[in-house]
Amino acid sequence: MSRPALFLDRDGTLVEEVPYLHDPERVVLLPGAGALAAAGAAGYALVVVTNQAGVARGLYDEAAVDAVHRRLGELLAGAGVRLDAVLHCPHHPRGTVPGYARACRCRKPGPGMLEAAAERLDLDLPASFLVGNHPSDVGAAVAAGVTPLFVATGQAAGRPPPPGVASFADLEAATGAVLGWPAWRPARSPATPSAPAAIAPPGMRA
Repeated sequence: MSRPALFLDRDGTLVEEVPYLHDPERVVLLPGAGALAAAGAAGYALVVVTNQAGVARGLYDEAAVDAVHRRLGELLAGAGVRLDAVLHCPHHPRGTVPGYARACRCRKPGPGMLEAAAERLDLDLPASFLVGNHPSDVGAAVAAGVTPLFVATGQAAGRPPPPGVASFADLEAATGAVLGWPAWRPARSPATPSAPAAIAPPGMRA
């Protein structure tokens, strides 16, 4: 039976935002990441989807990306969180490395990474969520039929969310909304004066 997923942007959402992060020693979890353990326990697949244009630009290679993700897995495991998958897009249409310098479907806001994860893990996309801090995350969610949730962390700190998208102070608050925790607190902005106590994805609404 298909299960829902909680898709997660990486930089600025799950870990501290470091430009072109490729050093495992600089991976630092943002506060609230431990709340993902509750989502996993509730039956959500936890899947990281991240654009890594630094590969196409020749700043680092995919081995460096893998090293960062191994470190990420170690840190999350220490918080009781197990990821089901980590997917990255190494492409960019203005890249300089042959084979990577191209447009693709997997680079957010394209839905390719979400679709690939759904096929691999048998995920129910209409019942799933994507938490991110960039308009490209929202675009990828919408293109894949997933509910987008915006977090005002990383470079998005202090910025309003895209129109019509629920916004939260951090990953813990967004996770709490997915799970219906009564004590979660949404980020307040002119675009989101209030929000329901739990966010139901389109495929779960009555």
